[in-house]
Amino acid sequence: MYQSDLIMELARERHVLRAIDVRERGWSPQLLIRLHQAGRLHRLGRGLYGLPNAEVTEHQTLMEVCQRVPKAVICLLSALQFHEVGTQLPHEVWVALPAATHTPELGYPPLRVARMGGAAYSDGIQTVTNHGAPIRVYSVAKTVTDCFKFRNKVGLDVALEALKDAWHNRKVTVAELMHFARINRVERVMQPYLEAVTH
Repeated sequence: MYQSDLIMELARERHVLRAIDVRERGWSPQLLIRLHQAGRLHRLGRGLYGLPNAEVTEHQTLMEVCQRVPKAVICLLSALQFHEVGTQLPHEVWVALPAATHTPELGYPPLRVARMGGAAYSDGIQTVTNHGAPIRVYSVAKTVTDCFKFRNKVGLDVALEALKDAWHNRKVTVAELMHFARINRVERVMQPYLEAVTH
């Protein structure tokens, strides 16, 4: 098989292909440009390629963001949508970034950035690869407590809907919620709602 065929094979497998993925396998990244010029690959962004006829799923956008912004973790409304919790359909991709990092300028898709530090940023990250490329997203329990922490940004109604839906569909436990509520310092805020939902 030629390198270009191997690259096409990888593109079918991964959905989103980075120049670094090609380089790591010892193939020439120049082939990506040639395949793009020949119409066999579609350029999604700087150093990012995909199949031209590939169906663009909501996960495709999340994969692109995770590839282009290595420290980004899908959070809040986008994480709720990813985990199928509640009824949120965000127009932007919500990402968490460490406090000191600068906001990336992607152009597309539009980003909504939440700044987090320490364990509030690093705990509860899941890396999901079953859509092709890896998607870094917070767990359901972490996301629910994040909604309470950022209730001024997302609205208390969104946080309550997320808590009720996640609890009724058995996507969270009280222990998980309390663990992340402590990290996010929202135990007191959440306590009465948690009691109402779980009793």
